[in-house]
Amino acid sequence: MAIRIKKDGTEQSGLVDDNVVQPFRLEKTNVRGRMVRMGDVLARIMTQHNYPPAVSGLLSEVTALCLLLSAMLKYEGVFTLQIKGDGPIRMLVADVTHLGEVRAYASFDEQGVKKLAKRKKDTENGHYYLLGKGYIAFTVDQGQVENRYQGIVELKGDSIVEAVQHYLTQSEQIKTSFKLAVHPQDGQWRAGAIMIQQMPEDDAGRKVAAEVSLDDWARAVMLLDTCSDGEILSPALHSADVLYRLFNEDGVRVYSPTHLRFKCRCSRSRVEDILRTIPRAELEDICQKEGHVSIKCEFCSEEYLFNSNELDDVYEEKNT
Repeated sequence: MAIRIKKDGTEQSGLVDDNVVQPFRLEKTNVRGRMVRMGDVLARIMTQHNYPPAVSGLLSEVTALCLLLSAMLKYEGVFTLQIKGDGPIRMLVADVTHLGEVRAYASFDEQGVKKLAKRKKDTENGHYYLLGKGYIAFTVDQGQVENRYQGIVELKGDSIVEAVQHYLTQSEQIKTSFKLAVHPQDGQWRAGAIMIQQMPEDDAGRKVAAEVSLDDWARAVMLLDTCSDGEILSPALHSADVLYRLFNEDGVRVYSPTHLRFKCRCSRSRVEDILRTIPRAELEDICQKEGHVSIKCEFCSEEYLFNSNELDDVYEEKNT
């Protein structure tokens, strides 16, 4: 059910407005968008990893963008945004289910990150250069191979936002603009982002005249650029209020949000499946040296231990 923002710019439905993806559209135009707010969900992800600030900042950006992009799609499964580079930060990954269950992790050379980040300051683009050259991948996995979609494009531009924007413009041919902010407020990372897109049709499915569409789009982009980091990040300012401040001249309609929570999908049974793909002799060698085999989940840091007897059970199940 849609909710109209009041003329005074307030939204009084009582909806929780942190850790949400908020869909909206600008009435009488073909511009639609999403707004993301991440508070304690993002803080939990970053706290459990305890990455260097440069890595946490970039991973926060990837997580927020993952949520925005997933909200464009109708799917039942997992949407993944992954960046791989040849720099000190080798990989950034975030994924989210259609139920709003989100997780994220990074792979990096800690000494390389600290050394380069200390030598080369970059407050404007969030240490994007630490990724080096590489690619960005977008994957939708609905549980079956035939329902799996992946788009891959070279990293372009001077920021992660520009790289994603390049992909959408070139591959999806949809004009897209972003406003993104991340910050470790009071030692707890927060993220906020707004994405608007120019759709080929209005809300009633009617084609929009090219000249009218261009005017609507140019105005929407200009208004989005006026949004401050404080507005987009503040937990005290409802997202509907932010959207009203930005787009009230065109009328804003917001829809029911998707609520986010951290949830990892790792399990002991999944780890056992991974172990069965490894030659048993290699695992037995590790077990003899260490007393057990240890597998740690990159997303949630949960550690799974297997002694020699438990490995016997794993491989017995493989042979049954």
